[in-house]
Amino acid sequence: MKVAVLGAAGGIGQALALLLKTQLPSGSELSLYDIAPVTPGVAVDLSHIPGEVTVKGYSGEDATPALNGADVVLISAGVARKPGMDRSDLFNVNAGIVRNLIEQVAKACPKACIGIITNPVNTTVAIAAEVLKKAGVYDKRKLFGVTTLDIIRANTFVAALKGKPSSEIEVPVIGGHSGVTILPLLSQISGVSFSDQEAASLTKRIQNAGTEVVEAKAGGGSATLSMGQAAARFGLSLVRAMNGEQGVVECAYVEGDGQHARFFSQPLLLGKEGIVEYKPIGTLSSFEQQALEGMLDTLKQDIALGEEFVGK
Repeated sequence: MKVAVLGAAGGIGQALALLLKTQLPSGSELSLYDIAPVTPGVAVDLSHIPGEVTVKGYSGEDATPALNGADVVLISAGVARKPGMDRSDLFNVNAGIVRNLIEQVAKACPKACIGIITNPVNTTVAIAAEVLKKAGVYDKRKLFGVTTLDIIRANTFVAALKGKPSSEIEVPVIGGHSGVTILPLLSQISGVSFSDQEAASLTKRIQNAGTEVVEAKAGGGSATLSMGQAAARFGLSLVRAMNGEQGVVECAYVEGDGQHARFFSQPLLLGKEGIVEYKPIGTLSSFEQQALEGMLDTLKQDIALGEEFVGK
């Protein structure tokens, strides 16, 4: 199994690469790419860690050598959020970066499963889909927006609030990956209940958790370590499913049946070819139903922005 990380010299990329180096199955190949000249050195650094995962690093304008033969591609390349910015402010820079990298993926490893980490995910996934479609290689079962950070945050915050081990909490998070489009389904956590006030304030905290990190870092970056952990969890789940493990379920932002929006985050059963089954979002509380209906215009606008960007 070959896993390529694009944007591997950045804060998310290095954290993600470290976790993959130590957790991918023996015999895997980890391929690191970034435009930054330090990237081969990141690979050498990781190669000194014991384990049966080989690491190679590539830099420069051409990502193709890193991508050839890749089974999974995880894209974290782009600029990070700073105080006062929202994810849409990142669009002008990151949209072009994602388009360029996906054009190279389409040529070098068109059958790979692709996980998009680069924000704004609501929009960059739509860009990736349109680029792949133009190249004639789009398979909606193999393109994912990685929203796992919303899930691990929700798990952490719920566990702390309710005095439970976080390992016992798994919160499905649906919708998108910014602001009001992030909808944790708190009503579906077994063995835990919330007052209306708790549900509202916890939902808001999960939606704004990225800003919490940006402000705490005081201009020094955004969520890199927690995002690295989240991306590793998703990437490793995908690898396990592609290697034949049964019953692997993760939420991700994907093109499904279009019931709510063209792209929508929901629980997915993963398998050897990516998505095996789109699982239902289940019964929502009245608060969650209202939040779902309230987010859809924003989500659809985000998606349209990505579609239009490629259509230019």
